[in-house]
Amino acid sequence: MLPLLARYADAIFWMARYIERAENLARILDVNETFARDEHGGRNWLSVIQLNADVERFEAAGGRGDAESVLSFYILDRGNPTSILWALRAARENARTLRPLISTELWAHINTLHNAVQVLGPGDIAPPKLSRLCSWIKNSCQAHTGIVEGTFYRDQSWIFYQIGRQIERADQTTRLLDIKYHILLPSIADVGSALDISQWNAVLRSAAGYHAFRRVHPRGLSPATVADFLLFNHGFPRSVAACVRELGVQLTDLKLKYMLSGGSEAMERLDEIQAVLLSRSVDTVISSGLHEFLDWTQRQLAALSDDLSRAYLSRERG
Repeated sequence: MLPLLARYADAIFWMARYIERAENLARILDVNETFARDEHGGRNWLSVIQLNADVERFEAAGGRGDAESVLSFYILDRGNPTSILWALRAARENARTLRPLISTELWAHINTLHNAVQVLGPGDIAPPKLSRLCSWIKNSCQAHTGIVEGTFYRDQSWIFYQIGRQIERADQTTRLLDIKYHILLPSIADVGSALDISQWNAVLRSAAGYHAFRRVHPRGLSPATVADFLLFNHGFPRSVAACVRELGVQLTDLKLKYMLSGGSEAMERLDEIQAVLLSRSVDTVISSGLHEFLDWTQRQLAALSDDLSRAYLSRERG
């Protein structure tokens, strides 16, 4: 079997990340719109900006912090590298590079999705249409995943796709948790209130985890049980622990099945992340600082991506 070119590995890795990023952002915007109707609406929309560490970029673009500005910034803005439009355009460009490796069905789907998003305008993100638009984007990204699952050849390229998706998914989960725990609630008096519970439900729905969570916790909901589920539950595919475990499987396959040299720094870093996840409980994480733990995890995932870029890919991006 011929070795996979670094530029192909890079394109596969980032195509997976961009599609996952677009789906996650559509989920966040869809759920957030529900909670932007209450007295905290302005703060809820600003929380999306903070979630993506986009405050400086958003202010430079003249954003006002209202629903119209935030939605335009994250769906329609061609110059915003964290927008859905930008992510899908980047995914398509990577797919173009991969034409010799991917199926006609996969290329056609990405191309169609990209073209449809490129022609969206302000009227398409108005409140009466937003939920339908976000659902369509989510479903289209999930259809992409299904086509990949059904047509992508299981060789090194498949492994790099899985690695990209798992890194992006784990990172997005930590950001969802961080925005709720560290930013949304302004007062300790709000803990346990109807607002608090509704926001934790929103976090679960944004992570596509509400129904899975209820299988584990049929009754009741607390910050600790939600954080435990999204961080440490191996049965939920979007939890940090499940993503990190899958990353371990894929990196091991690169070494043992395909005998790829390099990657020792990435393996060591992943081992460190796994060791920390296995040695902590949600209670110890919360008592020592959930925000600090999530921030550490995000930085480790970013460093892991950089390690992989140096070892196997043709360039670093973010």
